[in-house]
Amino acid sequence: MCGIAGILSKNKQHVSARRVEQMNNAQAHRGPDGEGVWLNENETVALGHRRLSILDLSDAAAQPLHYLNRYIIIHNGEIYNYIELKDELIKKGYSFRTASDTEVIAAAYDCYKEECLQLFDGMFAFAIWDEKEKKLFAARDRFGEKPFYYFYDGEQLLFASELKALWAAGVPRRWNHMMLLSFLANGHTQNAVDPSLTFYKDVFCIPPGHYAGFRLRNNELFVQLYWDLDKQSSVSITETDAAEQFNQLFYKSVQRRLRSDVTVGTSLSGGLDSSSIVAACSKFHSSVNSHQAFTAIFPGFEKDESALSKLVASQFQLQQFTVQPDVDGFIADFEKLCFHQEQPFNSSSVYAQYKVMQLAKEQNVTVLLDGQGADETLAGYIKYVHWYLQEQFARFRYGFTMQERILFQQNKVPFQRGFANYMAAWFPVVANAQLEEIERKRILVHPHISRDYAHAHYDKYYSVYKPPVSKLNDILYFNTMQQGLGELLHYADRNSMAHGREIRLPFLNHELVEFIFSLPATLKMHGGFTKYILRKAMNNILPDEIVWRTDKTGYEPPQKQWMQSRQLQELIMESRKKLVTEKILDEVVLDKPIQKKTAYEADNFDWRYLTAAAMM
Repeated sequence: MCGIAGILSKNKQHVSARRVEQMNNAQAHRGPDGEGVWLNENETVALGHRRLSILDLSDAAAQPLHYLNRYIIIHNGEIYNYIELKDELIKKGYSFRTASDTEVIAAAYDCYKEECLQLFDGMFAFAIWDEKEKKLFAARDRFGEKPFYYFYDGEQLLFASELKALWAAGVPRRWNHMMLLSFLANGHTQNAVDPSLTFYKDVFCIPPGHYAGFRLRNNELFVQLYWDLDKQSSVSITETDAAEQFNQLFYKSVQRRLRSDVTVGTSLSGGLDSSSIVAACSKFHSSVNSHQAFTAIFPGFEKDESALSKLVASQFQLQQFTVQPDVDGFIADFEKLCFHQEQPFNSSSVYAQYKVMQLAKEQNVTVLLDGQGADETLAGYIKYVHWYLQEQFARFRYGFTMQERILFQQNKVPFQRGFANYMAAWFPVVANAQLEEIERKRILVHPHISRDYAHAHYDKYYSVYKPPVSKLNDILYFNTMQQGLGELLHYADRNSMAHGREIRLPFLNHELVEFIFSLPATLKMHGGFTKYILRKAMNNILPDEIVWRTDKTGYEPPQKQWMQSRQLQELIMESRKKLVTEKILDEVVLDKPIQKKTAYEADNFDWRYLTAAAMM
């Protein structure tokens, strides 16, 4: 991973090495191993790069990188199948002077133009300046693992990996109050209607699965979709064949994501996802203790998973390092955490990941594999159970639906299902409208938010969106591609980059995700278990205590306990006062007791107030 930055304008007063260096410096933590700046002869284009060396550590692979005396590329991320692509390009007559994946991107673009994006297995945000055509081509990976922000006022285009780089270049820092209102009331950090929106006015992002083009001669900027997940595709396959094919794709994804010229480790929580990655990694490591694992632990907390993580570490003979985040550390690091996140965050789980990345840095491990993306694609969250049952009920499988419901209850899976859910199975559009109305009321009739503020910034087209859900894939698509996963990927990028680390996500190989979405719902949930196909794939590979556990736990610190801290309560009260002063909250909130809630509990308003106020 790295940090990229750029300025394009026909007005030379906007373009200078000094200005792009300021952008580089603002995100220096993303690339501690070097920096580079390039200006074209006309001084209308400036590109900047901060380097975190992962593949080809030599100076030859430094960026901005030049190719064919025509293209200048800056790249943040990794193309995991760059070796295979490079071999194909060599057969077509292309030559290379580095062993980096960045040079492969440039060659692939020259060969295939925009279609090159269909070939990449990776996480990426890159920009290529074509000196011959005088145009910029920029793209972001399919799921949005890597960020790409931009500001365009008709005269100048600026882009960067982080918002603070744009602010360093003089872009105004002004709140998008529609986004802020949505966060305070409903906890959303993404806009499901327009994925390009950010928390800041006039600053946008290239959405996942999109590319952008900019022609300098006519100031033409456009953004275009190049990939979307097909939620309608389906295959007829046996359970045994599905588990086998899943493992083939999963192990291939892990193997590619182990490609590195620096040390690679794994985040290990003790859950099924991270443990599955460890199991896959073990097939590609020959020596004992050759792989390191990093775990956040919370001794005494009911959701602490340290015992399970130690079980996995012992089975696969890992070097395991642990860190114990606590409320005092959170308070001490809060300002730095907000600096790196750049937008409000919903819970303290962000801090747990932040500390794991810090621990990896202390042990000189640069790359970590992580399990994010599995819950959204494989139906891992308990909230998906009722949608799964609704799909079965709507298909007239009444007996099967009742059987599955009983099995989930026997496994003590705490899902909700009543008359409304049966009606939703038959009338998904009506149910969707009712869910939208609930969110709308949370905004407009909120117990703390000023009515004037809510009505001034509520937008009937953009503030609320809920998809009609007639099958499990509908809600999985929504959380994977529109609202849900992107929030977690933002946290992961910022937490890893804060410490100059790279995080890689094997479950987000697009071929694997496409395969999962093509499977019937009964291979994602079955017999009272979520993530069924992953459990079957890992059966007899991981301990039963992990494969068949049903007490799903996120990366969760004891937030409710932390919120009893006098110092943290003082910060929350100061946050309330700040939001009242900004006329966002009503004064009545100052007389209300602090609501101490767990990390994933609904209506976690005080935590939202805390993080939103800290960004102001």
